[in-house]
Amino acid sequence: MPKKVDHEEQKHILAKAAWRVIKKEGIEGASVRKIAEEAGLSAGSLRHYFSNQSELLAYSMNMVSERVKTRIQNAAFTDDHFENMILVLGELLPLDEERRLEMEVWIAFNIRALVDPHLSELSSRVYEEMKTGIRKVIEGLVSLGLSGNELKMEEESDRLHALIDGLALHAVMKPDQFNEYKMKEILRNHLLSMCKK
Repeated sequence: MPKKVDHEEQKHILAKAAWRVIKKEGIEGASVRKIAEEAGLSAGSLRHYFSNQSELLAYSMNMVSERVKTRIQNAAFTDDHFENMILVLGELLPLDEERRLEMEVWIAFNIRALVDPHLSELSSRVYEEMKTGIRKVIEGLVSLGLSGNELKMEEESDRLHALIDGLALHAVMKPDQFNEYKMKEILRNHLLSMCKK
C-alpha cells in the first residue's frame, strides 16, 4: 500500500527549507532546485506541491505571518494588561533564534515583493494586518485608562509601527547590540511615554 503523504506538512517542510536557503544564500539564491535539495526532494517532486518559485515563496512568506498569529493566540496572558501588550508586540520582533530567522526571511521576502506581484499583494495584506494589530494596542492603552484620551490614534500607531520595524531591522543587522532585553526595554519605555504621568 503506498505511503500516504500529508500535503500540508510537506508544504511546511518545503517552506522551512526555503527559509534555510534564503538565510544562507539570500532570496536570489532560493532557486527551486536548491530548495528541493535542502528539503531532500527532487525539483520535480517540489513542483507537485508548488507550480512555480513565486507560489513557493508566497507560501513561505505567509507561513511567517501565520506563525506569528498562532503564537499571539497561544500566548500566556496574565492580569497585567500592560505587560500583555509588550508580549504581543514582542512577537513582531526577533527576540530569539526562531523569530530572528523569521524576521531575516521576512525582510528578504519584502525586498523581493518590490518586484514580484505575487509577493507584493501578500506583503501589503500582512502590513495592513500588522498596522491594525498595533492600532489595537494603542486603543487598548486608552480603553484601559492607561493613557489619556488626547492621544492621536493614527499618529501614535504609525510611530509604534515604525519603532517596531526599526527595532527588528537593527536586531537583524546588529544582534549583539539589540538583544531581547534592550528591545523589550525600548518598547516598554515607548509605551510608558504614552501613559498617564
